[in-house]
Amino acid sequence: MNDYRGSLSTQMIYPITPCPKPRMTRRDKWKKRPSVMRYRAFKDKCRLLRLNLPQPCRVIFWMPMPLNWSAKRREAMAGEPHEQRPDLDNMIKGLWDATVKQDEKLWNVQAEKRWTRDQLGAIEIIGLERKAA
Repeated sequence: MNDYRGSLSTQMIYPITPCPKPRMTRRDKWKKRPSVMRYRAFKDKCRLLRLNLPQPCRVIFWMPMPLNWSAKRREAMAGEPHEQRPDLDNMIKGLWDATVKQDEKLWNVQAEKRWTRDQLGAIEIIGLERKAA
């Protein structure tokens, strides 16, 4: 049996605001809904930065905190799990569609969402080494 939770091989932090994949229809080709335009800009930025997903990998979506939070609440929530919308599965779908042409090549991705004080947010991708048991 193989253990894929072994040591880190690569770690990259991309200064991109995480964006979930919206539910899209044919109409979105000509109607410019804000959620779809935000997602298309996210995909363009991922391609521009040549973001890729090594296998196996761990992905951390660093979500920016709302501007109306108090300094005390910001301090308390920094690094804590992000347990609100957008859903983690939509975040992963958005990242996969932006970076991978063939989804069947993905076989092991661990993902989580966390709060950050940074107003832009970020996506951290950690490549894991395959380790024999």
